[in-house]
Amino acid sequence: MDGRPFRNRADAGQELARRLLAYERQPGVVVLGLARGGVPVAAEVAARLGVPLDVLVVRKLGVEGRAELAMGAIASGGVRVLNNAVVDGLGIGEGEIERVAQREGQELERRTRLYRGDRPEPDLAGKVVIVVDDGLATGSTMRAAVAAIRRRAPARIVVAVPVGAPATCQELASEADDVVCLRMPHRFFAVGQWYRDFSATTDDEVAQAVRGAPGGA
Repeated sequence: MDGRPFRNRADAGQELARRLLAYERQPGVVVLGLARGGVPVAAEVAARLGVPLDVLVVRKLGVEGRAELAMGAIASGGVRVLNNAVVDGLGIGEGEIERVAQREGQELERRTRLYRGDRPEPDLAGKVVIVVDDGLATGSTMRAAVAAIRRRAPARIVVAVPVGAPATCQELASEADDVVCLRMPHRFFAVGQWYRDFSATTDDEVAQAVRGAPGGA
């Protein structure tokens, strides 16, 4: 279950695609990459499966002063998911949640405009949606993504990631229709430890990947 680290996100996406070959060239399948780091992984999956690629912008709500710690996440369409264990454990009030959500909401809108341009949101009704990120730690961003996608009446939601904390992968199984997690290391500390190259994905790389993808959702 531990396995080797991935060389980079492209390598991770290629390996992940091999676990998803049941969806290869199937009609009504679309791959959504979570911006930003999930998009290079998703691009490899979509290319191997021969299905459309699109992007979903989700923003983590970091605890003030401890931005790496997620108290929740937001996604397009007004979706907000809170990590109650963090919120309650740290005694975080609604005021702090609103401040962070407002700030991250502005960044979400900026990135959505940048990545999508004039392209409409994909129609996910009745589709099999494979939602991809580069890994799962607390799972807050993926839970927000699943909630946002569920509102758009897909036929099926498949969460697919190269690596994730075992408990998080198991918890998501109750929210998605299927979860594919290649590595579930017993000693999980951070997603980045499972990549030899975990360089930050840029806005330009996301926009280019989505613009260069064949077809449309």
